[in-house]
Amino acid sequence: MAWLYLFCAIIFEILGTTALKVSNGFSVLMPSILTVIFYTVCFVVFSQALKSIEVGIAYAIWCGLGIFIVALIGIVFFHESISVIKIISLLLIIAGCVGLKLAV
Repeated sequence: MAWLYLFCAIIFEILGTTALKVSNGFSVLMPSILTVIFYTVCFVVFSQALKSIEVGIAYAIWCGLGIFIVALIGIVFFHESISVIKIISLLLIIAGCVGLKLAV
């Protein structure tokens, strides 16, 4: 169940970060409200995952997958730049998360 909580926390973190981008510095009301709601749910659910998963592992996976997916969203939907270095860096983040999990 803890891994399901972690997965949900990642989803809400991604939603919160995307809403934050769309809020245009908290100047657009609905995305601003959604940002606060999504991040609140994210941290509540993440706290449940931390009851059973080591904090270092959970945080690395939460951050790593969040970074990876938000970067992809930025590239696809917000037309942010993409380069070989960016792709390699994102893959290294994922490799680091996998390495931490395998080290347990």
